[in-house]
Amino acid sequence: MKALILKRYGKSDQLAFADIPQPTIKPDEMLVQVLAAGLNPIDYVIPKGMFKPILKLKLPATMGSDLAGIVVEVGSRVTRFKPGDAVYASIFDLGTGALAEFAVVPESAAAIKPVNLNFVQAASIPMVGLTSWQALKRAHLKPGQKVFISAGSGGIGTFAIQLAKYLGAKVGTTTSTANVNLAERLGADEVVDYKKQEFEKVLHGYDVVLGTIKGDVIEKSLGILNPKSIIVSLIGPLDAAFARARGMNFLMAFVFGLMSAKIIRQAKKRDIEYSFLFVHPDGQQLSEIGKLLDAGHIQPVIDKVFPFEQAKEALAYLEEGRAKGKVVVRIT
Repeated sequence: MKALILKRYGKSDQLAFADIPQPTIKPDEMLVQVLAAGLNPIDYVIPKGMFKPILKLKLPATMGSDLAGIVVEVGSRVTRFKPGDAVYASIFDLGTGALAEFAVVPESAAAIKPVNLNFVQAASIPMVGLTSWQALKRAHLKPGQKVFISAGSGGIGTFAIQLAKYLGAKVGTTTSTANVNLAERLGADEVVDYKKQEFEKVLHGYDVVLGTIKGDVIEKSLGILNPKSIIVSLIGPLDAAFARARGMNFLMAFVFGLMSAKIIRQAKKRDIEYSFLFVHPDGQQLSEIGKLLDAGHIQPVIDKVFPFEQAKEALAYLEEGRAKGKVVVRIT
């Protein structure tokens, strides 16, 4: 089968198409014909080697995390799915990839594709949906609370704004001048054009911050939060709790603890909690997200769809950072 593989870390030219054997499945897994694969920033970061100490990839490795497709084979212990089912899933951090004609998907990671979405739309959802769901759950977001979601026109931002609004929260976000209307259409109550204003001078009285972009946004967001609030960061710095949760050794926990010591110390001075979130696949959560999508409470936001043979160009386009919503690769 055809797949986009990473040959070795460190250089962008180490991504290449290859004909590889069709994967075999274990008793609790399914073989899925991939019809579309959604791209995420992690997909262009991994080849650079930045996550090499964290992710257990065996090179050469098939790239990609999110997919939508048709089940063609199920393992002997699979009970929730059968051949012919339309499914969607995130297989991030599971040692397999989605940018291929076929993919191995654990039963626990998959959900039935939302009926109201086509395969391209469904493939755009898994990682941003799960990230938003897990982050807002960790933050214990309640109706009436205020949540700040940076980069409101990005992949996570466009989904998280809609989810937070469904949960009854008030939402503040940042975006460029060209995307202010998009953020407002998605439901954001306070939209700061970062080209004209500094969000930390405009927003106040927030209860939750969802950190989605690198830089000093996390530190600046401390000033807009109430005491007893929480920052859930998706981009770091990594903390010792993350190292312990992944079973890393004491040295790694110590290193990650040093990396996050400054922001944790600054947060504690203001009686604010800091937490780093590393998304994990979860088919049951995707099923719940699918209900919101089918009910129309959340709409996919897709910037551009690339054919499979242009998957490398799709990753390069995403890395430019100008996409409104998601970038998707159509496999067939």
